[in-house]
Amino acid sequence: MLNGARSVKLLGLIVGVVLLNIIVLSPGLLGIEIGGVSVLETSFGVTLVVISLLVVLYGSYNLLFKASVVPPVKEIKTHEDYIAALTQYKNVKVLKKDITLALDQVIRMEKKKNTLIVILGQRFEQSELSFKKFGAVSYEVEKLFYLNIRGILNKLSVFDASEFSLFASQQRSAQFSDKLVQKKTALYNEYLAYVTGYLGANEEILLKLDQLLLEISLLDSTNYKDVEDIPCMKEIDELIKQTKFYKQ
Repeated sequence: MLNGARSVKLLGLIVGVVLLNIIVLSPGLLGIEIGGVSVLETSFGVTLVVISLLVVLYGSYNLLFKASVVPPVKEIKTHEDYIAALTQYKNVKVLKKDITLALDQVIRMEKKKNTLIVILGQRFEQSELSFKKFGAVSYEVEKLFYLNIRGILNKLSVFDASEFSLFASQQRSAQFSDKLVQKKTALYNEYLAYVTGYLGANEEILLKLDQLLLEISLLDSTNYKDVEDIPCMKEIDELIKQTKFYKQ
């Protein structure tokens, strides 16, 4: 599926090449003419046309095919990989709101993680046990968060993006029986419900991180004997323990 940005780039490339050829090959402008009396002019003109064709073909390949390649879900590792994998579904009407939220969650997660690292660095030495405990919890929560994002991508990868678009325009389904339409609708709604569930779980994770940041900022006014006694740490620890039962 060609998105708007790549469409504009491709159109701009084609228009630019066409204008260049018009300017160079118009007899009234630079005086270069294919098939004219000068062999050099003809050679230059033919070379320009061939190069222009190659530029358009190469540019089209990059914009239409190469730029659309996203690594398989199991190979996704970095923050940028997750952004790219989610973005390929952003223009699918029935998924637009969910994908926009998922992308927003990924960005917020990255910001909260960085904020937590800064705050921990201000309050503890890296060699302190408290720093290591908070850091370990942060790592596990982030891993759980991206496990949910991976779950979303796994569910969406079962169908081609165009199939979700077709599902969104059920007016075309009049050619099928009501029973078949109901079954297809139920199936797609089930997949979309999984996506909503993962988004809800990640929103809860982000909320707990906000609570953790608040509780860390209040450590000076509390007398917890150990990091594990902090209420939010207990909640997060329980959330992490549930990952062993997590099923994608």
